[in-house]
Amino acid sequence: MPYSPDDYLARHFQASGIDLKNKIEELTNLAVPPGSVNLPLYQQMLMTVAHMAQADRNRWDAKIMLQTLREMEYAFSRLEQFKRRRKVTVFGSARTQPEHPLYALAHELGAALARHELMVITGAGGGIMAAAHAGAGREHSLGFNITLPFEQDANPTMRGSDNLLTFHFFFLRKLFFVKEADALVLCPGGFGTLDEALEVLTLIQTGKSPLVPIVLLDQPGGHFWQGALQFMREQLVADRYILPCDLHLMRLVYSTEDAVQEISRFYRNYHSSRWLKNTFVVRMNHPLNADALATLGKEFSDLCLTDGFQQQPVCESESDEPEFCHLIRLAFNFNARDQGRLRELLDFINLPQNWEQNA
Repeated sequence: MPYSPDDYLARHFQASGIDLKNKIEELTNLAVPPGSVNLPLYQQMLMTVAHMAQADRNRWDAKIMLQTLREMEYAFSRLEQFKRRRKVTVFGSARTQPEHPLYALAHELGAALARHELMVITGAGGGIMAAAHAGAGREHSLGFNITLPFEQDANPTMRGSDNLLTFHFFFLRKLFFVKEADALVLCPGGFGTLDEALEVLTLIQTGKSPLVPIVLLDQPGGHFWQGALQFMREQLVADRYILPCDLHLMRLVYSTEDAVQEISRFYRNYHSSRWLKNTFVVRMNHPLNADALATLGKEFSDLCLTDGFQQQPVCESESDEPEFCHLIRLAFNFNARDQGRLRELLDFINLPQNWEQNA
């Protein structure tokens, strides 16, 4: 659901009689560029820190807060230069050896993604990560390394690169793996890979992360992901732990060509999406024809809480992203629950026969 600000902290400081609110407003007015729409957010951030200082939390809590804020601000500033480049996060085992067929497959994947001007994000380690980066090359690679009590070195492609970021906390590293990804490719791996796969699926299934292609890549004849999907169908779907349509959030492929095609098809018409209060807006490269809009109203009405689907140009509420003003919009009151069905809707609008022919 869309974010709703909570003025609890402001009310707390007003009730306590401490003039921190005015001081914070003075400080942000000095620091924040005039006219910034983020001014209230920065004030809330500082109020949060001030609340923690007022309570004088223990030193470990304060260090966690400080390290988290520092790492996030540093990552935001470093990644700003890649903001408009499509990126693909590749997960897989660090233990995959160079002579293994999956290593060659990951290397081929990295090269194919780079040819399509897609950046490759990995944890910058060995195995699948090293292979994908080697295939993509340094210019098309981003590495999110992690500091560990023992030596943790980046792979040869990322070692010494300006495109390498190092994180102290695993949870922040995971945040950026997903936040920066326009698609995710998961190769076979161990506990870490399965953890990443299930976390990504959970975030997207619950709507906490935007819908992106999730590609399960295995070697020809491999059974790693096939076995995982069979377990999901026989145990999770059969016992109603997940919806049958939740399985549509991921696609199993056995070649790099199919992996890249799956990602390309997802963005053939669909561009991006966002919430505007209670309205979900899908940005499209091509407007839909009348027959397609009629079909949407019949076959996907279960996704709408009220009013159905409206195709419309950009509205004033989206003035914060003027670079997307030329894109046509599909707006509806999404129930925010059925992400698997939403993926089916996106597959529908990505079919060329559903676009206006003169668009």
